[in-house]
Amino acid sequence: MGVPVSKPLTIGFLIFPGFPMACLTSFIEPLRAANEISSGRSFAWQLISETPGKVTASAEVDFEPSVTLSDASDLDYLILLSPPNVRFQEKSTPGSLRSLSRHGVILGAVSGGVFPLVRAGLGDDRPLSVHWCYRAAFDAEFPDKSASDQVVEIDPRYVTASGAAAAFDLALHLIETRLNPATATEVACWFQHPMMRKANVRQAVPTGDVTGQGAQLPDLVARAVDMFSDDMTEPLRVADVAHAMGISARHMERSFKQATGLSPSHYYRKMRMEAARQIVMYTNDRLADIAASVGYVSQQAFAKHYQSAFGVTPTEDRKRINLYRASGNIPVPSV
Repeated sequence: MGVPVSKPLTIGFLIFPGFPMACLTSFIEPLRAANEISSGRSFAWQLISETPGKVTASAEVDFEPSVTLSDASDLDYLILLSPPNVRFQEKSTPGSLRSLSRHGVILGAVSGGVFPLVRAGLGDDRPLSVHWCYRAAFDAEFPDKSASDQVVEIDPRYVTASGAAAAFDLALHLIETRLNPATATEVACWFQHPMMRKANVRQAVPTGDVTGQGAQLPDLVARAVDMFSDDMTEPLRVADVAHAMGISARHMERSFKQATGLSPSHYYRKMRMEAARQIVMYTNDRLADIAASVGYVSQQAFAKHYQSAFGVTPTEDRKRINLYRASGNIPVPSV
């Protein structure tokens, strides 16, 4: 059994407008269950905001934090929860976060919360878990940071989780460390959480599969996709990728069709368009620069393919997104 503890491990959740509610509840509920199972108060938590007043989550549910960041104290962890496009409301917030880190508080983030974490000048050179749907936007804004495709990243100074289910895994890690593996396992079973994913587990990513075979790509196709995604600023020829892999272009064509329902070239374009849309949605980069970042010399060709993929041009998409941000009625999607 774990060693009895007198002072609970205290976790603060700094929530920003539009934060993903599922990430918060997925983190807190396992801690609550661990307290019940252990018949004690091993964990405590509080909601924190930049300014006084309610904070509206992505699901349009209001939360009332108990304290503002400037008054937060006695924290062991501070976890940031936000959409990726959030901007600080208080000029003092980045300094406050850095001060907490200097004084021994372990900083962390779930889903889009990794963006304000890095904007505050934190993260150092540690690998940070970045949800796959934000990866292109993260790389565009922070090209010198180490983005990780792992479900969770656990470091002595920083903990990051890619999404809501990953937040649950991170909570289980805290329970196992603070109490014992048996309690962590029992908590997982309470919620029918099938397994506790630790380090070195990659995120599941949709493949565009129209065959009903699921998200796991065959090794040959997965290796080709890795080559495609390595540097989209200089698109590869499908024939060159096939040659580098020691297979014929025809073999590669058949493999992609069977695994995804798409040809290699169409799958590659789909990857480039999805990466471009992340940058359109979550950064203020110029559209010409976004086109170049996914390998388009011609902005007209880029806009044509973008409209074919999403039904709107990049300019129209950005106007729509900015309208939503300004109105506050419909949050930018967060995971």
